[in-house]
Amino acid sequence: MSTIRLEIVTPERKVYEKDVDMVVVKGIAGELGILPNHIPLVTPLKIAPVKVKIGKEEEFIAVHGGFMEVRKDKIVILAEIAELPGEIDVDRAKKARERAQSRMNSNDSSELLRAEIALQKAINRISVTDKHF
Repeated sequence: MSTIRLEIVTPERKVYEKDVDMVVVKGIAGELGILPNHIPLVTPLKIAPVKVKIGKEEEFIAVHGGFMEVRKDKIVILAEIAELPGEIDVDRAKKARERAQSRMNSNDSSELLRAEIALQKAINRISVTDKHF
């Protein structure tokens, strides 16, 4: 079976680089599964886990938005923030989720938007470490 190279890059570093069998992401138009030899594609990404399949194994990376470019032999995800499960402080993410949920009652629309984004990021971090989506 053929593979495709996946790179996940942030402004600070290359977070992930491996040859993979399949990548599943959440784009703004819905969920996308990318296999080797996929047609070229560029799409914005939502705050959501990226699922990587290598053989029978699955890996998850917390990606907080960004863009994905698919080429014939390579997938590049450019994200402001991307974290591997081992890099995530679960207790901190749970506290951030609680803070965001308490701020959701705000009448200030800009505060509500920030709280929603913070909540999405916290849930994304927690789900990658739990692998329960």
